[in-house]
Amino acid sequence: MTALIQAKGLCKNYSDKKVLKAISFNVERGRVVGLVGPNGAGKTTVLKAILGLTSYEGELNVLGHDPSTQRHEIMKKVSFIADVAVMPSWLKVSEALEFVTNIHPNFSLKKAEYFLSKTDIPSNAKVKELSKGMLAQLHLALVISIDAELLVLDEPTLGLDILYRKEFYNQLLSDFFNEGRSILITTHQIEEVEHLLTDLLFIRRGEIILDSSMDAVSEKYIELMVSKENVEKAEALNPMTVREAFGRKIYLYQDIDKNELESLGEINSPSVADLFVALMTEKK
Repeated sequence: MTALIQAKGLCKNYSDKKVLKAISFNVERGRVVGLVGPNGAGKTTVLKAILGLTSYEGELNVLGHDPSTQRHEIMKKVSFIADVAVMPSWLKVSEALEFVTNIHPNFSLKKAEYFLSKTDIPSNAKVKELSKGMLAQLHLALVISIDAELLVLDEPTLGLDILYRKEFYNQLLSDFFNEGRSILITTHQIEEVEHLLTDLLFIRRGEIILDSSMDAVSEKYIELMVSKENVEKAEALNPMTVREAFGRKIYLYQDIDKNELESLGEINSPSVADLFVALMTEKK
């Protein structure tokens, strides 16, 4: 199946600084892809290029279109939620629904009204009267009611409490995601979306250092928790990193036979957060 996003040799410079260094990746249909990296790694630049909001060098195809020249066509089938849902403070909820109905041919007013009926947001309330959580719910209602093929999320739940964050992601899965649609998400709260992801893209200083499905990650990387008597044996197997928890050492290995580790302690798949820390701090 043709990928929704195809990037090949994607480059971006700001003055003499290389922000993206010839990166290549695909986002296939029916996938939830986490684009993860530290601040300044190039995540936002990647998203801006995909949305046609910045110039770039290299090849980039989004839904069969070139973002640099065909942004209008792309945005018919792409929705976007940023960390700050910018709406005029004087705008009423009902007016926001009317506005999107008038400007977007693929917007379902019925679906948006149904979504909002499950919230505490009054239709006659103004944006300035909504809490940040309610504003995020309103923005989500507008976006997922558009018949889009790709949803791009840039820190969508930043600043929200845990209840709103969980509800936000639950609504995404139940009301938007299916095998014909994909989600590309950046977030610093990686633990909360780990169970949603099908694929990982780790970016560091403008370079992709991990491009893998979650299934492949669980096969490639293994954590081993050992007691003191097995520390030397564990270290002899050349772990990528080591950390301590509950008075025991935990080693992370790449491409190692599980049989070599089973006799040394407890083996597990690393969390995305632990893998991220390991790859970002790995000696170069």
